Amino acid sequence: MPNVSRKKQKERKERNIMRKSGSQKGKSPSRMIDERIKALGDWRGKTLSQLRALIKQADPEVVEEWKWRGVPVWSHDGLICTGETYKNLVKMTFAKGAALADPSRLFNSSLDGNTRRAIDFHEGEKIDEEALKALIRAAVTLNASRAHRRSS
Repeated sequence: MPNVSRKKQKERKERNIMRKSGSQKGKSPSRMIDERIKALGDWRGKTLSQLRALIKQADPEVVEEWKWRGVPVWSHDGLICTGETYKNLVKMTFAKGAALADPSRLFNSSLDGNTRRAIDFHEGEKIDEEALKALIRAAVTLNASRAHRRSS
């Protein structure tokens, strides 16, 4: 009987997850990101939109995803970065940022970890577009090299 109980618990959990995400059911991640940008309606939405455009310019093959209860994610052969919005900042977290060269010193957050690095953007700050696109391309290259090693 314990297996039946576990099975029922799992089914209940799955139903709860579906209920919570039901309002987004059927929408593409790109559409959900569009909606997030529009819903913000302030400098954070404009900044997230600008970051999204720069990501797509740096990697036209990037895949947009929607994870972790509402976080825009960009991937190519693995996670590149996330675009999180908070009350006073927009945070762009690079999944493997610690492994990336950052000659322009864009990373200004999450510097003490062994894997991730982030860039916090505050209202009114100018984005170094060329440096950011170079960082995005470096992240894509790193992911591709790791994907190639896994498949060899």
